Order: sequence, then C-alpha cells, then structure tokens
Amino acid sequence: MQHFDLIIVGTGSGNSILDERFRGKKVALIERNTFGGTCLNVGCIPTKMLVYTADVAATPGHSSRLGVDATLDAVRWSDIRERIFADRIDQIAAGGRDYRISHEDNANVTVFEGDARFTGPRQLAVAPNDGGAPATITADEVVLAAGSRPAIPDIEGLAGVDFHTSDTVMRLEELPATMTILGSGFIAAEFAHVFSSLGVAVTLVARSGALLRAQDADVSERFTEVARASWDVRLNTSTRRVEQHDDGVRLHVEAPDGPGVIESEVLLVATGRTPNTDQLDVAAGGLETDEAGLLKVDEYQRAVVGGTRGEKGAVAGGAVVPGVWALGDICSPYQLKHVANHEQRVVQHNLAEPELVTADHRFVPHAVFSSPQVASVGLTEVEAVERGLDISVARQDYGGVAYGWAMEDSTGFAKLIADRNTGLLVGAHIIGPQASSLIQPLIQAMHFGQPVANLARGQYWIHPSLPELIENALLQLDA
Repeated sequence: MQHFDLIIVGTGSGNSILDERFRGKKVALIERNTFGGTCLNVGCIPTKMLVYTADVAATPGHSSRLGVDATLDAVRWSDIRERIFADRIDQIAAGGRDYRISHEDNANVTVFEGDARFTGPRQLAVAPNDGGAPATITADEVVLAAGSRPAIPDIEGLAGVDFHTSDTVMRLEELPATMTILGSGFIAAEFAHVFSSLGVAVTLVARSGALLRAQDADVSERFTEVARASWDVRLNTSTRRVEQHDDGVRLHVEAPDGPGVIESEVLLVATGRTPNTDQLDVAAGGLETDEAGLLKVDEYQRAVVGGTRGEKGAVAGGAVVPGVWALGDICSPYQLKHVANHEQRVVQHNLAEPELVTADHRFVPHAVFSSPQVASVGLTEVEAVERGLDISVARQDYGGVAYGWAMEDSTGFAKLIADRNTGLLVGAHIIGPQASSLIQPLIQAMHFGQPVANLARGQYWIHPSLPELIENALLQLDA
C-alpha cells in the first residue's frame, strides 16, 4: 500500500491544482479516461469549435435579407471533425498526459490510469486500465474532481439500440441525413443548432412544454418560438419505447395529439448529466451525497456529512470530513467549467495556505451557444417575485438599438431585473447575437455592487455598438 501527501482524482480542473507550492508533496493523480476532463475532450471546447463552424455554415440563410446572395456549397464533416480532434483536442490531451508522466517538473507526481473506488477513509483502490493488479493508495488529503457523465433515461429498449451522447456524437464517422435529439436543455439546444446548420434534419423531443425551461420565462418562450421555426420540435412528448431498425433508430412516443413514431438515422440522448460519485463508491470513504448524487461540500469545498444544501450549492451545518475536498461537477449543481475552475482555485488555496477562503457562488452566469445565443446571471423574474423583492423590470429589443437595427434582428432582447430598495441588479437575461459577451459588464456590476444608475450613466457606451442594448435597458429601470 502506497501513501501520498495528496491524491487528486480527475484531470480536468483538478489537474490545475499542482503549482510550485506542491513540488515538495508526494502526489498521486488518478485518471480513468482521457487527460483534460469533460470540458477539453467532450464538452465546452470541442462543442464551441463545432458551434462556430455551424454559425459560419448558417450565414447564407441569414444574408439574403441584407442584399447578399450566398450559398453553402458543401460541408466536409471529416475535415470539421479532424480539425477539432486530430489537430487540436487529442494533441492537447496527450500533451497534458505526457507532461504529468514524464516532465521533470512532475518528479513528485505518480499518475494512475484506471478506475478508482474508495475502500475506506482517504483510501482508494485503483484498477489499472491495462488490466494489471489493482493498487491501494492512501493520503493525508484527497481531492475529488472526477466530474460527471451523460445521464441516460430509463426508456424501454434504449439499452439495446445504438445511440449517442454528447461524449460520442462529435466523433460520428459521417453526417447523417436525420437526427433525433432527446432533451430540451443546454446540450440539446446546442447540438440541434450545430447539426441542423450542417444540413441534418433535426427532430427535438421534449417532455416539457418549452425549451430551456430553466431560463427566465420570457427567454424560454422566445427561444422555443425561434427553435420551432428551425427544427422539428415536439413539445410535451414522452418517449415510451425505442427500437433499432435497418436505417437507424425508431422512437415510439406519446404526444398531445396521441401516440406516434419518429425515425432517424442517429439518436442523440441529451437529457442532462449525473455526478460520478456512485462510480467512486464515496460512501465507503465516509462521504455523503444529496438526492441528486452530488457530493456534499461546505463553502470551503470541504466534504461534509449531514447539513442542508443552500440555494448557492454549499451545504451548511454539516460535519467536516477530515482531509477530503471536492470541486466541479461531482459536487456542484451548476455543472459549468468556469465554476469548476473557481472551485479549483479555492481548493488549491485551502490546501496550500493556512487561512481558508470560501467559494463565491453568489452570481454564477451561464450561456447557451445555440441559435440564438442565450446568457443569464442572477434571478429570473419569477424567482425575484417569489422572494418578495420590490423589482423594476426592463426589456430592450435588439432591433431598438442602432446596431441591432442594422442586423435586422427581430427576435433578440435583453431583460434586466433590479431591486428598487437597493438600486442593484438582481438578474440579467439576454437572448440574441453575442449574448454571452454582452452580459459580462452586468456580471461585473452584480459582483461588485455597482448601482444601476451609476452603471447606466457613469460611463460612455460606444455608439453605434451592440452594448447599447444593455445601456438602453438600464435606462428603463426604476431603481
């Protein structure tokens, strides 16, 4: 049995913990799949490379009303796929692995490639990927950064058919003519945009009555409206049974107008993600999860048992499990890379420094890179009302500012929510071009407590630029 000062499980954000302060520590780094984690290999980075390609491919469809006749001559899927993976992603992942295994900077690091499971407090058994004998290791400190995996719904016949998840669909050998996507959230919306823009006929099957239903209601309603003009969107539709057929997959569904059948060459299951706590057998390590399977952590990212999870993710009132920390999807309800990176910095500091710092989850933003883009931070209007806040709400259309008018955008808008009593923003929601960039000054204002009046009039806003969308919305607020 080998003993280490520190064990890190997962090489996504957890891999960034090891800076010069840990050179004198004996470290074990465990990875069962590909170095780099979800974001690099099957998440944020390759999907956004695909989204950018899709945006370019979709340009001809939006150009004719501007007096420009453009055509999409061809989509070379193999070139798209190879640019993303062979030329970029796979090389970065391999380089990260080689660095940890062979570079002189990591003489104190032992890399274990295989499945890890707890066999006791701060004790793990690692079954090597090469089939060798399992190793049992212990440590003074353990960091769990083992992420999440696609959630697979319990649908009759699904296990017996060929289907894809976000982990596999980007490496398709060739583009299908048709694709069915199960899901109505971030992942479903992004891949529907990607594959439809590349010429695939997309059918999106949603159990709920709207897409992106976790967004502000106005944004969800508008996104659903725009999506239905681009894809075959089946709302309030349940999938009862799935079966293989000669040319692909057949879904038997129950829709508002009765039972039906949907056939396509490819089925993409995009119904969310689940934390990997069960695969680590965390209970054997004296650790506890909540009803969603997320490891319980406090505001310092320390593992705890007992207590109650607050609205910002941390568990209050729990008993600290000595020497165990966690970050990212395995413990965070946000499942966002920028949150995992923030939590990594918190864990890194708290491992290396005597004075602990807390994670700041007050204003966690997110974006959906579909068409149109969606970005959000803070409370929705419904949430603000439920909290009893005296709010002022402003809504500004893209087409009401000069640049949006030049773009002839007729669907996008920004919606801002402010607390009249404090004069501060409590929520911001944007749907439309460049939403993920336009929202950044509002995130900053919320983090640093900048009053709405000062934000609107205390600086120049370039005219005519798209950020005037934000300026004009701010000026409408009575706060």
